[in-house]
Amino acid sequence: MLKRNRLTKAINSALQRSPITAILGPRQCGKTTISLEIAAQSSPATIFDLEDPVNYQQLFSAPKITLESLKGLIIIDEIQRMPELFPILRLLVDRPESQSRFLILGSASPGLIKNTSETLSGRISFVDMSGFVLDELPDSNYKDLWIRGGFPRSYLAQNNTNSYAWRNDFIRTFLERDIPQLGINLPSAAIRRFWTMLAHYHGQVWNGSELARSLGVSEPTTRRYLDILNGAYVVRQIQPWFENLKKRQVKSPKIYVKDSGILHTLLSLDNELILAHPKLGSSWEGFVIEQIITITGYRDFYFWATYSGAELDLLLFHNNKRIGFEIKYTDAPKTTRSMHVAINDLALHKLIIVFPGDTSYRLSPKITVVGIQDLRKLLVNL
Repeated sequence: MLKRNRLTKAINSALQRSPITAILGPRQCGKTTISLEIAAQSSPATIFDLEDPVNYQQLFSAPKITLESLKGLIIIDEIQRMPELFPILRLLVDRPESQSRFLILGSASPGLIKNTSETLSGRISFVDMSGFVLDELPDSNYKDLWIRGGFPRSYLAQNNTNSYAWRNDFIRTFLERDIPQLGINLPSAAIRRFWTMLAHYHGQVWNGSELARSLGVSEPTTRRYLDILNGAYVVRQIQPWFENLKKRQVKSPKIYVKDSGILHTLLSLDNELILAHPKLGSSWEGFVIEQIITITGYRDFYFWATYSGAELDLLLFHNNKRIGFEIKYTDAPKTTRSMHVAINDLALHKLIIVFPGDTSYRLSPKITVVGIQDLRKLLVNL
């Protein structure tokens, strides 16, 4: 079992500062496992799994009576199945004599974050969780992480064949069981077709009208599908950054399938077939972007592009400094005119080029090439 120290520390810190902590993330990313590890270190600890009929009935029949007598850490798994608990949790943690801390786990649903933010405002901290990322793995395993993705059962499978089979099963279960359980009544075939189409658009600017024509539906329908997958933590949208420039700038978001392993499965790319596929570059780009965003924990991240051809894959703001990232799948990255335009137009403090190598070197005073092996160290010390 891999230790997820960064996540454990973030969850324990949240539990200390707020009476309620919510861990949010996609199905099968390890939320239950890490909560059980935290429970093992807490005394007393009580666990309710709302997919267990007995636990569900306990909280459904008498939630306030069941919870108000408990002390210590109380974990409620799959809380999206019982949103009526949120007002009760507010009452319980507002008691002057309360000696409880609540850890609630949930896969996203359309109203989950809205309900918790509105009902539990000022009482709750959020910890976003994904599958494994670089800082949780041995240095040499980045390629397996990229090919298989970060879902624990996929990454830890005995071989690539088993990993690919698990991902196929995950996609099917997600569409046929999880989506309906989130209260979304849409044909699984339609969502799968849309998700597969997004995989082919991975790393591109959102074009709702083009996707709508391809699917034979309206543009608002494609937007609804996108919001569903984004809310379920399986798709990421990166918003564009605007500068007051005399240039036409892209104003639509970029779309990525969050997990690289799921992306490869949607593209029907078993094992390492991505290495000979036209989506190689964009797959690598999405994988690295996901590592950067997850490890840093930053919420303010953007891409930048102009219609004249200048672009920047990722823009972060750190200590009032602008840091740009370019992601290249090449043996020896070089500077380009687009990079210099981005540095000048965006007033970047520095620009980092990430490539699948094991060395790092400087190309200019503001441009540094960083191998994927060194990326985790750079992000931790950023």
